[in-house]
Amino acid sequence: MLFKIAIKNLIGAKLRTWLNVFVTSISFFMIIFMSGLYDGMREHAKQVSIDTEIAGGAYWHPQYDPLDPFTLEDAHSIPPSNIIKLIENRKATEILVSQASIYPNGRMMPVIMKGISPKQNIINLPTYSLDKQDKSLIPVLIGRGMAKYSKLNIGDQFAIRWLDANKTYDANEGVIVHIMDTENFKVDMGQIWIPIDRIQTMLSMKGEASYVIYEEGLAPLENIGEWISRDVKYLIRDMEALIDADEPNAMVMYGIILSLAAMGIFNAQVLSIFRRKKEIGTLMALGMTRVKVVGLFTLEGGLNVFFAIIMMLVLFGPILWYFATFGIPLPIDHSELGILMATRLTPVYSFGLLFFTTTIVSIIVLVVSYIPSRKISTMKPTDALKGKIII
Repeated sequence: MLFKIAIKNLIGAKLRTWLNVFVTSISFFMIIFMSGLYDGMREHAKQVSIDTEIAGGAYWHPQYDPLDPFTLEDAHSIPPSNIIKLIENRKATEILVSQASIYPNGRMMPVIMKGISPKQNIINLPTYSLDKQDKSLIPVLIGRGMAKYSKLNIGDQFAIRWLDANKTYDANEGVIVHIMDTENFKVDMGQIWIPIDRIQTMLSMKGEASYVIYEEGLAPLENIGEWISRDVKYLIRDMEALIDADEPNAMVMYGIILSLAAMGIFNAQVLSIFRRKKEIGTLMALGMTRVKVVGLFTLEGGLNVFFAIIMMLVLFGPILWYFATFGIPLPIDHSELGILMATRLTPVYSFGLLFFTTTIVSIIVLVVSYIPSRKISTMKPTDALKGKIII
């Protein structure tokens, strides 16, 4: 009976009901959409990093620190024998890192010089382009961002100067053999890639490496001496921290959206009780208990949520699907800002996100529907019939 009365009351309210339902559906949409964007950013950054620089994980030289260039001079040695076996079986690839300077068009630019095997297939970089047989020039692979910053094009030659293991400066000519398009600025900006055998010869570090990347699905090795095992979770911690740091801003937006929806439902319930005071008194005089009357108004608030979910699926469901399928184009390239972000943001809507959002909004709407309804429990039927009601 309460359900039929609640449906009748909501339909009878007409525009007021549908305005509240519309505002609540917008709250559902905005929270799901914004949360999906954050999850999409996290998943994209994680996937791009795994694809282009992490793979299944890495083994670091004990002194290697990618955030401290001063450690690179000593962060190299011959990897342990079991890691070398992985490299020989093409289940891992070694990378040797060193500081260097390049001189494009007479300008000096400090860079990080990385050596990698041209035949590797562990990370998704076009290192095959480094398989150049010309021994007179050093083949160099750079990213699109580095090419733009250094004003270098394919075929351009420039001087490279480095410090070898004997603390002696040496230099040679390099040539750009390929410019790669990558969304990962960490393998692009300020870096040049050359064949691992060339850099080992240049630095007098035969067989040495700074770190080794192994393919996905391999279990970490146990006996690796002083070398340090780094898993995927550790290697993407900086991106996780960046996104987590911005989530409080999203929570503020969620709070504003929920407040607007809750305010609309609360005002509608207050107005409904005020306008229907004689109806309430009649129901109570006919024998309906105060608990049932309170339940009637609370049920109306719950039905608001139900209709809001249906409206959200009908009006905003296609929008959510479209963005999840085709993404949202960004007007600027965030790689120059040091943020690993796709040129098109693709939201990710998980079941947990949908369930959590629906539960939270439903609870809030039910609470704000119940709060004004509590006043009914203190009313006398005679006062309600006379219109004497204070909300």
